[in-house]
Amino acid sequence: MCTVTSSGNQNGDFEEFKGDIEAAERRVAREIDPGARALVLAIAVFVLLLTFVLPHTGGARGWDVLAGNDAAIGEGVSLPSRVFTWLALVFSVGFSMLALLTRRWAVAWIALAGSTVASFTGLLAVWSRQTAPEPHPGPGIGLILAWITVMVLTFHWARVVWARTALQLAAEEERRRAVAKRQNKGLLDSLDDDGDAGTDGPEKT
Repeated sequence: MCTVTSSGNQNGDFEEFKGDIEAAERRVAREIDPGARALVLAIAVFVLLLTFVLPHTGGARGWDVLAGNDAAIGEGVSLPSRVFTWLALVFSVGFSMLALLTRRWAVAWIALAGSTVASFTGLLAVWSRQTAPEPHPGPGIGLILAWITVMVLTFHWARVVWARTALQLAAEEERRRAVAKRQNKGLLDSLDDDGDAGTDGPEKT
């Protein structure tokens, strides 16, 4: 009877331990912990916002490119520049701020994916301004700085997302080890119980 009670207590303890591990895995799967990178990401978002008031090409500022107003049209702003500014605003600014506030992995992943696309689009935007025919001006300081900042955000979001993924994999591996250890222990306990039952059986005369 003592053996059965001890085994029941062990099963209860293990189930509680298993539940804690699974709850930790779910929490890790949903959340991120950027740590010191949060400050770097916040500064990068602030710098990126400042680039929208700087000239992207000629007299057209970032907000002009976004709106596609007369200033942008007069400078011959092309489609890659407009796509880049919108991607930078929505993903590199919007989703980055949302990810920093909510600490949600899904939001951080969206910020990473959008910033990655914006990085390549920024390259096209700079190239399109460099190859723009006369009399259209080349890329301004705002466009170049925005492109560099978006790439910085992409790099740091990639590190944050990868760190979360590595932590989740470690938690899953720990859970598998705990399950395997429990199974081995349960097998040994069952063998011991069988051995005790055989020993304590009625003696034949």
